[in-house]
Amino acid sequence: MVTDEAAPGFVRVRLDLAYDGADFSGWAKQRERRTVQGELESALRTVTRSSETYELTVAGRTDAGVHARGQVAHVDLPETLWAEHRDRLPRRLAGRLPHDIRVWRVTEAPPGFNARFSAIWRRYAYRVTDHPGGVDPLLRGHVLWHDWPLDVDAMNAASERLLGEHDFAAYCKRRDGATTIRTLQRLDWARGADGIVTATVRADAFCHNMVRSLVGALLFVGDGHRPPEWPAQVLAAGVRDSAVHVVRPHGLTLEEVGYPADDQLAARNRESRNKRSLAGATAIGSGCC
Repeated sequence: MVTDEAAPGFVRVRLDLAYDGADFSGWAKQRERRTVQGELESALRTVTRSSETYELTVAGRTDAGVHARGQVAHVDLPETLWAEHRDRLPRRLAGRLPHDIRVWRVTEAPPGFNARFSAIWRRYAYRVTDHPGGVDPLLRGHVLWHDWPLDVDAMNAASERLLGEHDFAAYCKRRDGATTIRTLQRLDWARGADGIVTATVRADAFCHNMVRSLVGALLFVGDGHRPPEWPAQVLAAGVRDSAVHVVRPHGLTLEEVGYPADDQLAARNRESRNKRSLAGATAIGSGCC
């Protein structure tokens, strides 16, 4: 059960971490599959010399192949264990974890903190190149190659029409009992000096496949296969469109998770658990992409 306070005798600990998702079957622990959660919980058990596994709660459950630079999780540890290991945990985890996971910060969380329900936004980046020669070999695990020239202005014009609170059912893989209503706070594209086109996508939360579906639709606008009005028309229709492709996961990175001030955590947690509707409720689940 996910709660907003650690049980008596336990301390809630926040972990700020990063990982390369290429060799993981996503965040969530799975039997006989390598996952980020599985590796982290195993490393924590080892470095603290614990007989049991302490379960992590994460801000956003990334899919297989998706990366994270600014992921946040929390874990409730016994007070005695935290007192013994707190100052040495980052260095010990660095020595135990595989090289595709790093924990940058381990801190005692403020009262009411919940890595999932306290979050007010998640920010992702999706990186694409339309260079005719393909992707720089040194970036191939983090940048998608799109074999058509991209018009960034057209993509931004289309993106503006998707901002705000909507039912994103047309861009999400449905899950029983889960709402697809989200508030898209930011969606824009920029071409860097290196030619890489980066989408910055920020929302209160994301439903399954949402970011990669939006990117897939907007790439169709950028390469001229669809007009700028088309992604919003798909959104308004409210059903999956066979022309919307879910792009590959390796171009996607969770960059940052935002939280309110400490004195607003409890209110945010209550708000996040409300049943969501377009009438005005603002409940969210853990982010996904």
